[in-house]
Amino acid sequence: MSLRRSPWFALIALTTTFSVGFIDRQVLNLLVQPIKADFRLSDLEISVLQGAAFSIAYLLMSPVFGRWVDTSGRRRILLGCIGVWSLFTAACGFARSFGALFAARSGVGAAEAGLTPSSWSLLSDLFDERRLARALSIYNMGPYIGSGMALLLGGLVMDWAAATDFAGVPVLGGMAPWQITFVLVSTLGLVCIALVAVMREPPRGLVDRDHTEAPPPLTLGATLAVLWANRGFYGWFYIGMALAIIPIYAFPAWLPTVAIRQYGVSIGQVGMTYGLVTLVGGSLGVLAGPTFGKWLNGAGYRDANMRLGVISALGVFACCVALMLRSGYEMVLAVGGIISFCYSIPTAMAATALQVVTPNRMRGLASSLYIVLVTLMGLGIAPVSVAFLTDKVFRDELRVGDSLGIVCAIAALLSCVSLWLSLKAYRRLMAEPITLR
Repeated sequence: MSLRRSPWFALIALTTTFSVGFIDRQVLNLLVQPIKADFRLSDLEISVLQGAAFSIAYLLMSPVFGRWVDTSGRRRILLGCIGVWSLFTAACGFARSFGALFAARSGVGAAEAGLTPSSWSLLSDLFDERRLARALSIYNMGPYIGSGMALLLGGLVMDWAAATDFAGVPVLGGMAPWQITFVLVSTLGLVCIALVAVMREPPRGLVDRDHTEAPPPLTLGATLAVLWANRGFYGWFYIGMALAIIPIYAFPAWLPTVAIRQYGVSIGQVGMTYGLVTLVGGSLGVLAGPTFGKWLNGAGYRDANMRLGVISALGVFACCVALMLRSGYEMVLAVGGIISFCYSIPTAMAATALQVVTPNRMRGLASSLYIVLVTLMGLGIAPVSVAFLTDKVFRDELRVGDSLGIVCAIAALLSCVSLWLSLKAYRRLMAEPITLR
């Protein structure tokens, strides 16, 4: 089999692209303090850059890309998205005001909205149901690799840029170290473009339960009608995973700031240490998900893909309580690594559950609705909620760790309840698949 036709090469290309996408969106989290100082911003204003600036554009474009993915060439969509978000990441480095940085972050968010619907649709046609969970678990290492590398690379580049004289250097001369970090990180998009350009576009409908050949796409109305008719699963699934995503975004957004503010740790040290535990913990959690799923299946639980989310939420809650009892940076770091493992366990399995029970012809839109909701909560609500508690309730920036623990603990408990309520409908859809006409 040629490299171009290999599904495993496609998986590597898509996972690499997902990782780089998260580097581009998450590197800002390490640069909070210098950006805040240069633009004289509050925590709430910083949280707008972390969340709303990215998520509003992401949310608006996700349904658009969802429909395009169901009706157009997915590889071409992906190539265009990579090029656009890389350019806007570089534009973050040229920002000279809050407004300019907000606009550049919005551009990154709008373009990244096409990444997951395209990738999930491609993977669902490249791998059969038996191998899909493992493929999606590898793909879903992307956020944890990306978040970890954003901290690792960001810290290294910041230290290097701060120690290097760029006077007279074209483009970089006169830029602050945090601005140089954005520009250099943006060049990773070239690697993704090269990889995706090599992979092929697979035929649609490989694992569609209703057709042996690719049928015409469903109308928007028909797709929404199917989702509504099966709201017992889709409704609770979307709500539960939207709540589960809050710690996944809130911890990388604010835990580095906890370490820097409360314990005086340098940006470079936080980048290396927390970046490493995030990368390792998150990656191990995603890879462990299918293994835990097999154990649950072996124990007779056919709803293992969803049940893991309930178990994971309880682990996340325990970690949030531990964070509020922190006694030093080492404990903060340990909590960061353990919670990365816990909250990453169900991500691939939940994605698999959605793909398995959703017919091929409506997966793009079903996936994009999922992305809209998790992005709204993860990027739109999570950073702002933590900042609001810190600025308006505690009125003490040193208590950002308490704000982080409270917000994520509440989200974890509500997620546990919602996912539990989805189990019965999920088992029914597994036994009686949705039939499309």
